[in-house]
Amino acid sequence: MGQAPGRDAPLVSEPVVTPTVGRLLPRTFFARPVLQVAPELLGAVVSSTRTGVAVRLTEVEAYAGPADPASHAVRRTLRTEVMYGPPGFLYVYFVYGMHWCANLVTGPNGAASAVLLRAGEVTAGLAAARALRPSVHLDARLGRGPAAVAALLGLTGADSGSDLCRPGRALAVRSGAPPTRISAGPRVGITRAAERSWRFWENGAASVTAFRTGTRRRRPSDGSSQT
Repeated sequence: MGQAPGRDAPLVSEPVVTPTVGRLLPRTFFARPVLQVAPELLGAVVSSTRTGVAVRLTEVEAYAGPADPASHAVRRTLRTEVMYGPPGFLYVYFVYGMHWCANLVTGPNGAASAVLLRAGEVTAGLAAARALRPSVHLDARLGRGPAAVAALLGLTGADSGSDLCRPGRALAVRSGAPPTRISAGPRVGITRAAERSWRFWENGAASVTAFRTGTRRRRPSDGSSQT
């Protein structure tokens, strides 16, 4: 397993480099097994017309449906129903009573697998990103953590169920500059299936979150431990 990234750059010392952004990712991209899709999402660029911010993904986590004890899909509820639908849709949930987190549904219809967007680097809309996260003083950390990614993209629970494969939507996922090196390791902050190396990140990316093990806490009503 690779090591955590090095020191972040100061707030204004380095310009944000915008990688080449390609086509809108098609539904066929998301229709594959989650462990194939997740690492290939690294380098993809997620943009929001709502906030004007674009984030190049540097860290993701895979959750493999009902067979994965850490997934929200262990119980089929109104909230998780979107995970059981077709791939390429957005699943957004509220965590710790304060943060939204965003996932991209993968696999065939009914697989209920998804990829959590855990971290990314801002590639467009830097001023807006700073305004959205005024307490963060390093640009490389603006998109560190799933709650930060969702905040930069302006996502809430009202966005859950959005189709990301249709042009003209507020949120778009496009191909970007792929990382040269990828590492895999345990998912962050979960207590079930914690041994599975289903977190993927770009080596050396300063936006990648620090690993922490899960702790016992009151579980969500669906019985899962996804964070």
